Amino acid sequence: MATASFSLQPLHKAFSIPNYPQLDSNSRFRPHLRYSSNGFPSIAIRASSTVTLEPDTISQQNQSAELFACPVCYEPLTRKGPLGLNLEAIYRSGFKCKKCKKSYSSKEIYLDLTVTAGLRDYSEDQPTRTELFRSPLVSFLYERGWRQNFSQGGFPGPDEEFKMAQDYFKSVEGGVLVDVSCGSGLFSRKFAKSGTYSGVVALDFSENMLRQSYDFIKRDAALLSSNLALVRADVSRLPFTSCSVDAVHAGAALHCWPSPSNAVAEITRILRSGGVFVGTTFLRYTRSTPGIIRPPRQRFLQNYNNLTEEEIEDLCTSCGLTNYSSKVQQSFIMFSAQKP
Repeated sequence: MATASFSLQPLHKAFSIPNYPQLDSNSRFRPHLRYSSNGFPSIAIRASSTVTLEPDTISQQNQSAELFACPVCYEPLTRKGPLGLNLEAIYRSGFKCKKCKKSYSSKEIYLDLTVTAGLRDYSEDQPTRTELFRSPLVSFLYERGWRQNFSQGGFPGPDEEFKMAQDYFKSVEGGVLVDVSCGSGLFSRKFAKSGTYSGVVALDFSENMLRQSYDFIKRDAALLSSNLALVRADVSRLPFTSCSVDAVHAGAALHCWPSPSNAVAEITRILRSGGVFVGTTFLRYTRSTPGIIRPPRQRFLQNYNNLTEEEIEDLCTSCGLTNYSSKVQQSFIMFSAQKP
């Protein structure tokens, strides 16, 4: 079998970003976006020590500072670097936990906010399904044939799924959306380009999925300059402060999580009051599946956490979510629930 080769350009090269300047406390950043001959934006930053921060800048700074949290102790991270929830600003920023003193930084194109970030010697084995999606080949193939096969299970296709999700997210438009287990960023890009949200965080545990996501993003200058950030994190240990996120999306993901209950509990924790969680997954079987078919199907899917309609609703309810609703087509389900 032929293997795919990659030539990903580090973010600092694509953006042509100079070293971050040291400015005094009265300085203000003024980013000016230009487009170079290769189609990618480069940023020129001028500092002025005579202008005070405007209210919207202060609001942006506070929002950014309160969003990310240490995955070890959940304390809000302090940030040193330019403002903004976008690739360029996140890349040039450093983050540190005041409580446990652990530091976090970008790995070329994504911010690593896993518990194991920065460790040199320690390693741990992950479930087979987790390691599968960390593979460079699977990451490369995900939008090049892998995802298209989901139609055989009843998935209506990315465009229709996006429209369905947007309907569920109507009440949280203008807020921050986190696309957990984003894979190659298929839906993260759609959410960011929609202009519906103040910020979109594309989050995945797979380093190669995040690299592939950036490979797609860098082809679109509008996405490169949008409020879209790439973050590596564990869905069972989300690096966000409690009640800080307006919307969480999980596309074709729940069945791959080692512990769906831990993940949904974490999603509930980070959602604001009124926040919405929308997910899609493969069902183990539906209410209409004949009883004779259920045991073989359950054995076939035993390597994944495929749940039933009833189990998904029970899980969301037990984690404190309300207003549950769902749409089912064959083994496809899109469900939504809200934090009170």
